Amino acid sequence: MGMAGLINTRTSLRHPFSVPRLFSNQSSQASQLATRAINPLFPCAKLSKAGAVVMAAMEVSKAPSSLDLANRQPSKDVLEIWRNADAVCFDVDSTVCLDEGIDELADFCGAGQAVAEWTAKAMTGTVPFEEALTARMSLIKPSLSQVEDCLEKRPPRISPGIADLIKKLKANNTEVFLVSGGFRQMIKPVAFELGIPTENIIANQLLFGTSGEYVGFDPAEPTSRSGGKAQAVQQIKQDRGYKTLVMIGDGATDLEARQPGAADLFICYAGVQMREAVAAKADWAVFEFQDLIAELP
Repeated sequence: MGMAGLINTRTSLRHPFSVPRLFSNQSSQASQLATRAINPLFPCAKLSKAGAVVMAAMEVSKAPSSLDLANRQPSKDVLEIWRNADAVCFDVDSTVCLDEGIDELADFCGAGQAVAEWTAKAMTGTVPFEEALTARMSLIKPSLSQVEDCLEKRPPRISPGIADLIKKLKANNTEVFLVSGGFRQMIKPVAFELGIPTENIIANQLLFGTSGEYVGFDPAEPTSRSGGKAQAVQQIKQDRGYKTLVMIGDGATDLEARQPGAADLFICYAGVQMREAVAAKADWAVFEFQDLIAELP
């Protein structure tokens, strides 16, 4: 797949920071388990050393579908919600980014194939997300240095058109969030590149011991379990007072966010992964972010 050159590297010294949270139900067990969870990577959401986020310049090849999607053309009601949304929540892996972050980390650590199989199960909803996440991380067990090296040597690849869409949403005073079942340490550089504030990231948290060894992930994060994105979106609406919120993603966990009190609209982005079972149930299915930009005022 063609890509543009690397974005200019932004370097910064690491220093401690606290992660802003929308959720107060902290796990005391998890906090006792790991001493370095509060000082993860990228304190200023900037890649250190030689790392950089990669922007894909060419369009992603559109996966052909055997399903005739009637929702490729949005209804009048769907367009009304889209154009008047107070906030938009994006999934990250295979939506904002071309890759599945956990799969990339697994491949880097030598556990790629086994982990990819679990990712497929999680995204199609055939197993509970928490089961798939636990299984994948038990196979990878990445150290802090491995996560750092992976981000440096395999920087996240931003999906074509997403930067323009986010810019357009911001111009319309629509708040943008990243709601992901991936890990905050791997998402912060992407958020920084797209101009999304750290407090608008809702994701999982890797936990490391005093020597940088992997000891788990924080189970208190809502996105660590099935139905968690719906909870996260509901909390965002409640805390921020939004009336209308849209969820955009490619997987079953994103579809779950479309329910009363949570997302008012679910848009399936199938430009990277075409999951027919998810796309068929979406309010609107798109293969290019330009389709969404074209319908904004």
